[in-house]
Amino acid sequence: MSQTPPADLGARLEALGRELGGREAAFQGDLARARAVAEKLRGRIEEGLGRFQRGAAAAGAPHLSAAVSEPRVDDKHVRAVQLDLSRGRHRAIVTVKARGEVTLVGPFHAGKTEGPCRSFPIDSAAEIDAALASFLESFLEQAATP
Repeated sequence: MSQTPPADLGARLEALGRELGGREAAFQGDLARARAVAEKLRGRIEEGLGRFQRGAAAAGAPHLSAAVSEPRVDDKHVRAVQLDLSRGRHRAIVTVKARGEVTLVGPFHAGKTEGPCRSFPIDSAAEIDAALASFLESFLEQAATP
């Protein structure tokens, strides 16, 4: 009995890459917009965290600090961009989806269920600004509580 040689793994994966890449190419413009919005939000968050840290240091608590990550492909949604906020085991996530939505997740503890979540249309800047302020305040309060 003759055996059929195995298919070339590299060729199969390359073909799959072309197929999936072709499917996802249709979302390139929306994903670029999501990344641009995520970059803008990251800048605002980074500025806000810097002011928080300067205020905490001026009050005598320079150890109160938090970090925001660079935007990257979202962990759960391939058509979204994610930012992570962290301080110790405290986490919060900002997701900007290609379909035109900004979602604020958390705050929560690492290893625990994520949530709560609030979503907004990507163009509702005033609503996002108001929610982002209370979102960051909640995250920082929880992250700074022993």
